[in-house]
This record gives sequence, C-alpha cells and structure tokens, in this order.
Amino acid sequence: MSVSRRADAVPPFIVMDVMREAAEKEARNESVIHLEVGQPSTPAPSGALEAAREALSRDRLGYVDALGIPKLRERIARHYRERYGVEVPAERVIVTTGSSNGFLLAFLGAFDAGARVAMAAPGYPPYRNILSALGLTPVDLITTEAERYQPTVARLEKAGALDGVIVASPSNPTGTMVTRTELAALYEHCRARGLTLISDEIYHGLTFGERATSAVEIGDDAIVVNSFSKYFSMTGWRIGWLVVPQALVRPIERLAQNLMISTPTISQYAALGAFDCTDELEGHVRRYRANRDLLMAGLPKAGLDRLTVATGAFYTYADISHLTNDSVDFCRRMLREAGVATTPGVDFDPQRGRGTLRISFAGSTAEMEEAVQRIANWVR
Repeated sequence: MSVSRRADAVPPFIVMDVMREAAEKEARNESVIHLEVGQPSTPAPSGALEAAREALSRDRLGYVDALGIPKLRERIARHYRERYGVEVPAERVIVTTGSSNGFLLAFLGAFDAGARVAMAAPGYPPYRNILSALGLTPVDLITTEAERYQPTVARLEKAGALDGVIVASPSNPTGTMVTRTELAALYEHCRARGLTLISDEIYHGLTFGERATSAVEIGDDAIVVNSFSKYFSMTGWRIGWLVVPQALVRPIERLAQNLMISTPTISQYAALGAFDCTDELEGHVRRYRANRDLLMAGLPKAGLDRLTVATGAFYTYADISHLTNDSVDFCRRMLREAGVATTPGVDFDPQRGRGTLRISFAGSTAEMEEAVQRIANWVR
C-alpha cells in the first residue's frame, strides 16, 4: 500500500506524542503533572451540559445545515455585539467542527495551490502543517521577544510576495497579544495589497488585563477563526466558528457540504447553552491568572528564568538554551525523571525551538505548585 508524499511530508504534532508518553507513564501508576496540554482542566460549562441533555431528549440529532443551525449562528453574532460592540451579520458566521476544521475551510476557501501564507515563528504548528498538506507555502516570520513574538508590518514587508497572513492574539505558544493599533496596521497592510488576513481568536476571553481586539472591530475583510474549546472549555465537543467576508460564505459552504456535511448537532446545541455561563467561565479565567502568577514567581527560582509574560491564553514560552540545545530530549527527560510533561519548542519554531519549551498553566493551582517543586528539584 502506498503512502502519499503529501502525508509523508507532514511532521508530527509533537505535543500529541508527549501526551501519549505521559499517558503510558500514568498507566504504570506513575504520577504526571500535565504542563504540556493546551486543554482546560475544567469541564464543559453547566449550561452546555444541560442544553445537550435537553437536545438528546427531544431531537433526533440528524444532519443540519452545513453553515450551522440558525440559532447558534445568530447567538454568535450577538456575542460580537455584546463583547466587542460590533454588528456582525449572522449570515457571515459559519459553524465548524472545531477551529482545526475552520482553518482547513479558510485555507481552502481563500487560497489556491502554491499561495504563500505568512505567520509568526514561534507559532501554532498545525498552521504550517495544514498549509503544506494543501499544497500551500507557509512563510515563517522569525519574530523576537522585543516584538512579543508577533508579526509586524516591517516583517511582512521583508517577507517577499505573499497571499495571506495569520495572526494569533493571544498566541499559542507565547501567550502574547497584538495591540489594537498593531492589528489595525496589519489589517490595512493586507487590505492595501490584496492579502487575506486570518485572525486566530480562539483564546479570546482568556486575557489577564486588557481585552483582546477582534479583527471584526477593524473591518469586514478578514477571516476570523474561533472555537468553543478554550474559553468555553469544550475541547472534546469539536465545535468552533468562522466569521468570513460575505464573498466567501457560499464558497466555504460548498466546501463544508462536501468535507463534513455538518458540524455535530448535539455540540451545536451545547454551544448555545455555553453562552449563558459567563460567571462560571470567568471563574476559570481567574484561576488561570493565579496559575500564571504562581509560575512566574516560582519557575525563575527553579532555574527557568527566561519566560514570556502571558497576557492571554494559558501558556508561557521558556528560553532554556542555557540548559540544553535539545528541547525534545530535555522534555522527555523531565517527564521520565521528574514526572512533569511539557512541550518542546521545535513544535512551534523549527529553526530556534531546540532551545525553548512551552509550559501550559491550564491545570489546577495545586498542580502548578507541585510542578514548580518538581522542576526545581530536577534542574538542581
């Protein structure tokens, strides 16, 4: 049986390998603190669970419209009015099977084969890998700490001919954000040159201070990708959404009809209920902030003193080049010897990631306290 060159060329998402190794360790009744996983440790909100139960009792849960059930599209549009103060027509909202499916639809809808799409390095690895699998060309913008590891207009101007740009704010893996002024500058740069701006907003809501700016606040020409996985704590429900320019609605609908038929119906009803759980969800954000503060105070004393200060998401990105030049081996040894799972930076930055790692603080505060102690004992 043959394997396509396309599939063979896609590298692994290393964090998934780390998660598997951690699970194997736990299966042997060995303790593991999970700082590798970009997944909330909290359950789906109570309103989502109740809405799902109601749907199970009254609905046969068959296929629905490929763009999403109308009530959910309307509720997402209302979310933009309530949170961002901007009117987004419900017909521009497309419900997706998680943000990963959203990126697939966005890339297929906006770009032809061979298109060059820029993104910050370090950045979320599936951007690069999905683009490559589709015959598109990812273009890494080698960003610096001084730029908060975010793309800038200056970087774009030096990147050569481009067809699109991805910006993630808050960012995975760094937890940093662009300002409203910076996002507006990126938007205008793209609009003036006919580039497609894709704004990854899946960590919106998970901010520790100033609210993140949505691209829909700047204009109507960007593609916004969002999800119920992070702020709404619904990773396994596989439900997200796009906001797209009007001209892309029908093309993406045709793609969705053929690629997925429809997003799981029960997840759409659950997502409707999740919007009514603000107090519960904001409690999660307060916990993540406390976890961040605990790590920022404790990790430098443990020997990890070169950290990004996360203003959003639930990650800090650590420079460990003074400790190793092989982050994969470093993370494996930390898991094996200290029982702490982290993600090697090569996942996020192929050029410089051998000297970095990502640390997630999405777990419990007690786990963060234990992790700091284990790391301190191990590094010493």
